[in-house]
Amino acid sequence: MARIVSLLFSLCVLLAAPLAQAAESATPAATADSGAYRLGSGDKLRITVYNEDTLSGEYEVDGSGTLALKLIGLIDAGGKTIAEITRAIENKLKEGYLLNPSVAIEVLNYRPFYVLGEVKEPGKYPYVSGMTVLNAVALAGGYTYRAKQSRVLVIRANDPAKEEQEADKNTVIMPGDIIRVPERFF
Repeated sequence: MARIVSLLFSLCVLLAAPLAQAAESATPAATADSGAYRLGSGDKLRITVYNEDTLSGEYEVDGSGTLALKLIGLIDAGGKTIAEITRAIENKLKEGYLLNPSVAIEVLNYRPFYVLGEVKEPGKYPYVSGMTVLNAVALAGGYTYRAKQSRVLVIRANDPAKEEQEADKNTVIMPGDIIRVPERFF
């Protein structure tokens, strides 16, 4: 049984090699995915190095945006996609540790988002995929009687300028975003 599993794994690696080479030779514009999720402080990851159980495990992106991995040390992960981190880890493992490393990364827990202002329970909340501003406000206990319900502001975690943007109730929230519900003026 172990021999069959080993043969299947080898076959998968052989079949995946031409696809990886085609992706690497594509133009940067074709491979750039501006909509891909970018890692940040507080994200928890499961990193699996195939056939290397001692190198596999659960890791968290620290406050400076780095991952501390066994054997290879620190990897800068802040602002990078899962694919970019996977390649970086594989390249580090190729530098004298493994011949042909195969790495898979899964996000276990996304970093939280924050709700501030005129909501009943402002604070930090766990991110759930597909969450909208309305869901986030509901999670925070709803609007207070002083809330300006027609106006909500969002600071995007991936916005380097960290400027507030207008949002409506159907705006999708991403991990690390800050939602602010302003006070209405009578």
